[in-house]
Amino acid sequence: MQWLATVGPAILLAMDSKAKQLGKFSEQLMTSSKPMFVLAFLIISTLITTSTLMAQKAVTPPMAQETITPLMSKDLAGFPGKEVLMYTVDFPPGFSSPVHRHNAQVSVYVLEGSVVMQVREGKEVTLRPGETFYEGPNDIHVVSRNASSTKSAKFLVFLIHKKGDPLVIPAK
Repeated sequence: MQWLATVGPAILLAMDSKAKQLGKFSEQLMTSSKPMFVLAFLIISTLITTSTLMAQKAVTPPMAQETITPLMSKDLAGFPGKEVLMYTVDFPPGFSSPVHRHNAQVSVYVLEGSVVMQVREGKEVTLRPGETFYEGPNDIHVVSRNASSTKSAKFLVFLIHKKGDPLVIPAK
């Protein structure tokens, strides 16, 4: 027991010294690991966000677009620089086109389904197969959509415009 009294304080002093060294090492580790912790956090956050967006993209169907099928294009006899175009337009269920104009005389004839049409300062109308709609060269087409969220709609367009001009011009 005597030796414990003699050696004990030396052991305690050595242990205290080792504890202090361990404390300094732990403090250095914590100080140097902060940037590593931040980097790991950023990497994990990026991976979570990216995988969430990829999963969302995988389950979100692409935005449906209208399908335009050209049928005829002819120069308008007696009116140099003017042409007549005829094409069909298919609106998928729920489709709505942005506000636009045609800078042309446009006649629409509904073939299938129902479409809702309106020009600025005009009345909104729902058209069914066999019904028609007209847009003048200065009209702004503010509503052009499929009336159904479950069925497609198809209509025939007969258009007279200046040859080479764009068919659709975005408008406000």
